[in-house]
Amino acid sequence: MNITIISVGKIKEKYINSGIKEFTKRLSAYCKLKIIEVKDEPTKENMTESEENIIKKKEAEKIISKIPNGSYVITLCIEGKELSSEQLAEKLDSLALTGNSNITFIIGGSVGLHDEVIKISNMKLSFSKMTFPHQLMRLILLEQIYRSFRISRGEPYHK
Repeated sequence: MNITIISVGKIKEKYINSGIKEFTKRLSAYCKLKIIEVKDEPTKENMTESEENIIKKKEAEKIISKIPNGSYVITLCIEGKELSSEQLAEKLDSLALTGNSNITFIIGGSVGLHDEVIKISNMKLSFSKMTFPHQLMRLILLEQIYRSFRISRGEPYHK
């Protein structure tokens, strides 16, 4: 299986980078993983909705240009479907069985994802109604993908 994660912005915190490296290493036994960072647009305090939309639009253009052809696209957004770890494992298994072995997860920037990106996604996935920092979300996503592979193979994992 080929997994691509497209994420807006660089990871600056050492502890998050350390976790990302660890799960990238662990995932190498289960899939081919590619992490693509697109540059985030500068933001400011108290932006108008119009200003936020301009930023989301610019970031959307960068994101869309990086989506591999023929990939099953899953956007991470609050309004998406919430799944348990077991359900995510089942979803990834189901995609593989139906010939969707190229999966792209998309994590937006600090102002979220533009509607253009959400519209082209095959699935909207929510990890919670809470808002998480987009840098931390990359680490959480990697851990859940790793957990999914462990669940699917009947291997032990922490519950």
